[in-house]
Amino acid sequence: MRINLMIEGQEDVTWDQWVALARACEDGGLEGLFRSDHYATISPFLERGSLDAWATLSALAAVTSRIRLGTMVSPATFRHPSVVAKNATTADHVSGGRVELGLGAGWYGDDHTRYGFPFGDTRTRMSVLAEQLEIVHRQWSEESFSFQGEHYTLEDCHAEPKPLQRPHPPLIVGGSAGPATVRLAARWADEYNTTFVSPEECARRRVLLADAWEAAGRDPATLRFSLMTGCVVGEDRADVLRRAGRVAERRGRSADEGEAMLGETDRGWVAGTVDEARERLSEFEEAGVERVMLQHLAHDDVEMVELIGRELVTAAA
Repeated sequence: MRINLMIEGQEDVTWDQWVALARACEDGGLEGLFRSDHYATISPFLERGSLDAWATLSALAAVTSRIRLGTMVSPATFRHPSVVAKNATTADHVSGGRVELGLGAGWYGDDHTRYGFPFGDTRTRMSVLAEQLEIVHRQWSEESFSFQGEHYTLEDCHAEPKPLQRPHPPLIVGGSAGPATVRLAARWADEYNTTFVSPEECARRRVLLADAWEAAGRDPATLRFSLMTGCVVGEDRADVLRRAGRVAERRGRSADEGEAMLGETDRGWVAGTVDEARERLSEFEEAGVERVMLQHLAHDDVEMVELIGRELVTAAA
């Protein structure tokens, strides 16, 4: 089981905090650091801000040496696919070949209304995503091409330089294993990421993906399957409750509500003591999950990242 950290960057993560988190990941042996790609906070606290995802990742690429860096996930609604491909390629060069691109259709309306991005219906956004996946993939892998779609037109595109990674940086599609995202992933992606579900549901979704890989003429053995899920880990029960209280505070609740907040989580979370977290990760691994992106909501709690590295990464190695 490969363990990564996932941070909700729209919840007021400062540059200094990004650097501290990245260093904790590097020192702790985590595989990588992923971040959301939102402009607007998802909390009720409108004063919370977000540094741009790809500018942040490029900057982190210059001050790290080992960890993977990527988005979980970038919405197709924010950027032209040529900009997405160029941003990821630039970060890949800066990092020496450590970047991954997660792409999704976009779902959070406030991102769009507040910042002026078009927000079409689900069919339109899925259509945009399909064209973006193809364009990004082809810019990374083909010497030149032209494209005529419903949303984008490219004429004799020579996208240079190519990314450092060969054949290209990992391309990740996320979703709930519904027909549309599964079909797109089987056509263009290297990895499918699902979110906040139990080990049993992970196993079911992995079967659907393997079938889609085979139907697309791809070897199901090449399927990479990952999970993004919430995480609260402590050395003992008191430590777990203290850390859960910090998450509750970030959500606008009292720090005394740690127990209640944990009670609201389900088997999709990695939550509890170190031993309980190890057991849950083992269950996900048995269900076919190859790596996890652990969503750390109290991002100023760098000590929990250090604990994950010390107690979970070592055990999973």
